[in-house]
Amino acid sequence: MSQLALAGEAEISTRHLSFLETGRSAPSRDMVLRLADRLAVPLRDRNILLVAAGYAPMFPERTLGDPALQAARRAVDLVLQGHEPYPALAVDRHWTLLAANKAATRLLAGTAPALLQPPVNVLRLSLHPDGLVPRIVNLAEWRAHLLARLRHQIEVSADPTLVALVDELRAYPAPRKTRPDGPVVNDRYAGTVVPLQLVTDVGTLALISTTTIFGTPIDVTLSELAIESFFPADAATAETLRHLADDVAR
Repeated sequence: MSQLALAGEAEISTRHLSFLETGRSAPSRDMVLRLADRLAVPLRDRNILLVAAGYAPMFPERTLGDPALQAARRAVDLVLQGHEPYPALAVDRHWTLLAANKAATRLLAGTAPALLQPPVNVLRLSLHPDGLVPRIVNLAEWRAHLLARLRHQIEVSADPTLVALVDELRAYPAPRKTRPDGPVVNDRYAGTVVPLQLVTDVGTLALISTTTIFGTPIDVTLSELAIESFFPADAATAETLRHLADDVAR
């Protein structure tokens, strides 16, 4: 944003903003929060800004198991369970698995046990040669999709843990463009989505994903929590997942 645009958004003069930017004026606590809000600064970094300006952090950071977050944890569990028979999982800012429904757990069959030892990293699980890789039909497309999402996070946060993670994932053996017998993703789905095409014991599943976040969090943990929900990309996948859930329930 230009200085003029930010000043307009924050409803202050460009002169005052310039003084804040150059250190000629010290921002109040409310001004730090106002500018951070207009710039969509993450809650974790708003705490850093407050401390740098000489104020106490404002946003708490609790574990998801903290009693104060019981209502939020119930909401997460409700979303995950309500998404059955389709897979869904909850992750933190580093893609660490926090919770998953039964449908998601069933798709991990055949994965190396070492990758399933807590803390489980979802991206590592997806792209490690001993993870889901041998069963992903459109590995090149899916890998590019995940790495692009991770790079965007790094551009926004400069998080060193994510930088190390993307370096690790890039070092894994590069996949072929597609399997010889695999469908061309863009042709089949008209270039609208990149589905996860996963070979399972009950056939090849095609899944598209959506991301859900808390709308008004004031806790750092909740602000960084995301629920990845997978939906069937075609009728065959929907029917297979329903039948699989019914068989397990019997």
